[in-house]
Amino acid sequence: MAAGLLCYRPGLPARLYYRLRRHTGRKDERRSLGESDCIHLLDGAHRLLKVPLIVVWDRLNTHVSKAMQAFVAEREWLTVVLLPGYAPELNPVEGMWAHIKRSLANLAARTLSNLETLLRRRLKALQYRHAILDGFLAGTGLAERALRTRRDVRRQGRGGGWGSSR
Repeated sequence: MAAGLLCYRPGLPARLYYRLRRHTGRKDERRSLGESDCIHLLDGAHRLLKVPLIVVWDRLNTHVSKAMQAFVAEREWLTVVLLPGYAPELNPVEGMWAHIKRSLANLAARTLSNLETLLRRRLKALQYRHAILDGFLAGTGLAERALRTRRDVRRQGRGGGWGSSR
């Protein structure tokens, strides 16, 4: 399993953070990433970026669970915005995973370890391809909407905008 976090800030290169977990098939082993894995990913991004985070999430069970709500409530630097029910076209991370899957499509990994190594290499290489990371957000139309909203707020004299935090 894998989780990806794309970070965007006006005027700075996009950033990609990710977390992988191998399912070994052991009994009672979780097959997916859980709340603590997501929080560790967010905590790590926050430590590196040193700014408040606004996270836009789909409605994956892990993202909306009571445990996750408690984790989020403990972090004043974290704001969560949920996407509508099923809207992969609004989620830049979905575009990123589609890109990664296409890059792995014609490769044959002999073992799970080989596949994991290939995936890590692709994700690591993608971390330095800022234009492609920007394209994932542009593909959703959210950046354009946010800029339009920001201009509308400024015209109305309310201030605020991207730099505002809690």
